[in-house]
Formats: sequence, C-alpha cells, structure tokens
Amino acid sequence: MKYLIVGLGNPGDKYENTRHNVGFKVVDHFLKDLDDPWTVGKQGLISKVKFKGRVLNFLKPSTYMNLSGKAVNYWMQKEKIPLENVLIITDDIALPFGTLRMKGKGSDGGHNGLKDIIATLNTQKFARLRFGVGSEFSKGRQVDYVLGEWSPEEAEKLEERMDVCAEFIKGFVTIGLQQTMNNWNNK
Repeated sequence: MKYLIVGLGNPGDKYENTRHNVGFKVVDHFLKDLDDPWTVGKQGLISKVKFKGRVLNFLKPSTYMNLSGKAVNYWMQKEKIPLENVLIITDDIALPFGTLRMKGKGSDGGHNGLKDIIATLNTQKFARLRFGVGSEFSKGRQVDYVLGEWSPEEAEKLEERMDVCAEFIKGFVTIGLQQTMNNWNNK
C-alpha cells in the first residue's frame, strides 16, 4: 500500500522556523534518522520510505502554501495514491499551541493551503493532522503571527509534540484514520 504524507509550508530559509511551516517540521522530524532523505522532485521535495510493509511518500511542496493543491494532486496521480491514503499536516490558529487533532474531512478553516487543496481535489474529504499554533496575535496581525518564528517557550516544547505527530502518522498508515483519531486526538 502507498501513502502520501504532505507537510504544508513555504520553501526557503526565511520561512524555515515559522509557525506556518510546522508541516515541513513534522515530516522532517519523522525522517530525522535518515541521511539526506529528500530528493528534488516536480513541485516539491519528496522522500520515499518503507514502514511496516507500506510505502510512505513524504512531500514538502515547493509551490508555496497558496498553491499546495497543485503539488498534492501531481504526486497523487504520479504515484497512484488514492485519496483515502493522503494525509495533510498543517498549522491551525484555531487550536492552542501544541494541540494535535486528526480529522477525516472538513473546511479549510481560513487556511490558504487547505483551501487550494480542497479546490484542486474538489473535495473536503481527506485526512488532515492539524497542529495548533495558537492565536496570540492582535486583530489584523494573523499573517505576521503565522509567518513569525516560534517563541522560546514554544520551541522548547516542539520536540515532544513532534514525537506525538510521528505516532499519528504511524497510526494513520497502520491502523487507519478512525482508530488513530480515537487513540491520539487530544494527546
């Protein structure tokens, strides 16, 4: 079985440690024990690993957040991965920092990356792991907040949250969406 695990973010050093790039950070963390795991592919960096008899295709789109759907659709078609085997990992300002929630469908919640994926795939029914980044910003400062770097307190707690994200990914590809949500949501 093949899976597509997509970490949403923006390419480039200036975005590397921003809240909006937490999807990139999660997939990097999952692959941290591999030497040079990423190869440049069409519309993104790709990494293929085997895990418990499954092929996991990790993707960090190079299309920038607002055009993420283009990269997701390309790799789904290229690798012949069905929608039910796609997991999108994204930041979410509606959740307190470090809160993790997996869902099997839903709206874009104002997130431009999800908005483009929904428009491109013409469906809201795909799995997503939402990583809470909080909403500690004043009115009109949302963009500055999500494109801002982690506070020292957040940075200190990231490693543990990344480990939990890895458990979500392992669960999704082995025991499925529903059981993973039951086991790990709100942990």
